[in-house]
Order: sequence, then structure tokens, then C-alpha cells
Amino acid sequence: MEEFRIKEASVVYYKRPRLKEPILIEGLPGVGNVGKLAAEHLIDEIKAKKFAEIYSNDFPPQVLIDDNGVIKLVRNELYYWKGDKHLIILVGDYQGLSSRGQYMLAEAVLDIAQQFGTKMIYTLGGYGTGMDVEKPKVTGAATDKQLVKELKKYGVNFKDEPGGGIIGASGLLLGLGKLRGMRGACLMGETSGYIVDPNSAREVMKVLVKILGIDISLAKLDEKADEVKKITERIKSLERSMESEEREDLRYIR
Repeated sequence: MEEFRIKEASVVYYKRPRLKEPILIEGLPGVGNVGKLAAEHLIDEIKAKKFAEIYSNDFPPQVLIDDNGVIKLVRNELYYWKGDKHLIILVGDYQGLSSRGQYMLAEAVLDIAQQFGTKMIYTLGGYGTGMDVEKPKVTGAATDKQLVKELKKYGVNFKDEPGGGIIGASGLLLGLGKLRGMRGACLMGETSGYIVDPNSAREVMKVLVKILGIDISLAKLDEKADEVKKITERIKSLERSMESEEREDLRYIR
């Protein structure tokens, strides 16, 4: 094996697929891990194939251990799929730790996408509300007014009030991509932001597959959402029980 040294953004290719104007889809860890859950579900359902890995010295200094006790260096991964539309899907263990690292990684991803002729980007993420959301809406942001108009037809909501921002890869890929002549949009599912939220990921995925014209099952996200709901309800029940006991104690003290 050739010597390999990690830099700000080091790319390892496993193959170089022939793709026609592939759409770039980003789903890295973030608020509620909404984008990560959605993108990984898409990869599993369409059986996308990995073609490259990105390593960086701006990722956390650690390795991850699998169920067999085998380690792997943290990384981002790129998958491709050839359907009616060609896709490149970005997932990974972490985002960059610093502003410089975030920019370097985003530029590296865009370099790869541009080599394959990408003209459109969709980034996926969570829109933190700070409270439980039973029926999450999908909020959007886009690189141009025409795209905003198009996405509204798919039920994407756009904030009426000005201001706000998108931190990390989901925002940078759009901003830097726009400078390269790429169009793009961020699809954000409402989430409390306190827990991993497959319920929100499911709503984001519903919108994305409509836009892409892909038919996939969302059953696994439904199952995960039910599991999280049960866990959340148990936690709330315990909290109510503890609060009740504390009130009883206070009555006794009086």
C-alpha cells in the first residue's frame, strides 16, 4: 500500500464512474442529524455505490470502532447512483472543526462534483425549534428566486421574515457552489434539535424524492421515528413521576 498522508482535504477514489450532470446531495451530521439520516436512508434504498472517501486533519482526532472491534479513521464518503437522474450523495462521520476546515472540505467536495459536471445541489439538514415537533414542516433556502418558486410547489416553506443563516456544509456548499455557477437549495426539517430525529428526516425525504422523481420506501424511517417517540414518551413519563415525587416531598416538609 502506498504511503498516504492526511491533509486539509485528502480524497481517495475507489472508482471514477461515468456520470451525466449528477445532482449533488449532502447529508452530513447536524441539527437532529436530520440530513445524515435522510441521506443514508436514500443510499440504502437506491443501493448507491461508494466511489470516494474524504479525509481531513480538521476532523476530530479519533477513530471509530465497529461491532467486530475494527477501527476506521473518521471520514466523509461519496456515493453515486445512475437512474433517470444521476446522483452523487455525500455522507460522513463529522463536519470540519474549524472555519478553515469547513471551507477546505466544501471546496474539495465541489471540485469533485464539478469534475463530473454537477449543476444542481441539494443540502439536507434540521431546522431547530427548541421544542418537540409532532408534524415537522420542511423549510427551504435557495440560490435564486426561480428555484424558491419551484420548491414551493413541492410544499417547501420559506420564511417570511428576513435574516437567519445556515451554518456548516449545508450552507457553504450552496454559497460556494453558486460562485461556480451551480444552483442549489437547502431542505431543512423542523426538529427540537435535542435528539436524533428520524421523524423530521422522513419529511425531508418525502420532499426530496418528489423533486427527484424517485420512488422509495420510507418504512425504515417510520420504524425509527416510532422507536424515538416511544423513548421520548418514556423519558417524559419518568420526568413527570419525578416532579410528582418532588411535590409530595415538599408537602411533607411543610
